[in-house]
Amino acid sequence: MRVSIYRKGHFNAAHRLYNPDWTPEENTKVFGICSNTNFHGHNYELEVKVTGELDKNSGMVMDLKALKEIIEKDVELRFDHKNLNLDCPDFERLIPTTENICVVIYNVLRNIIDQKFDIVVRLYETPRNFAEYPAS
Repeated sequence: MRVSIYRKGHFNAAHRLYNPDWTPEENTKVFGICSNTNFHGHNYELEVKVTGELDKNSGMVMDLKALKEIIEKDVELRFDHKNLNLDCPDFERLIPTTENICVVIYNVLRNIIDQKFDIVVRLYETPRNFAEYPAS
């Protein structure tokens, strides 16, 4: 019997959407105020979905406490109160859009969480703007 469990996380981070290969005008045209040279920030809300077979002995898919600790250590501490462009090597050559941040978080978690589980990461930049990876 396959069941999905969810864990939410949260972090605050600043970023700037800017392609260094473009002119300032091109960046403003594509990214608008999000290309502001002084950066801007978000209160990111994270949802991690883990799907797998129920363990017959524990009745759990995965220990939610273990998932909580992974998210805290490997996502929240990594990105919380950081300038994603300046403080995070993940974004040295990658524009920190919500989509790219979501994929980076997925890859971090995919390398830690047992491969027997399917995982999906959903990242809310605002209550109305969010990305999900892998896409369903």
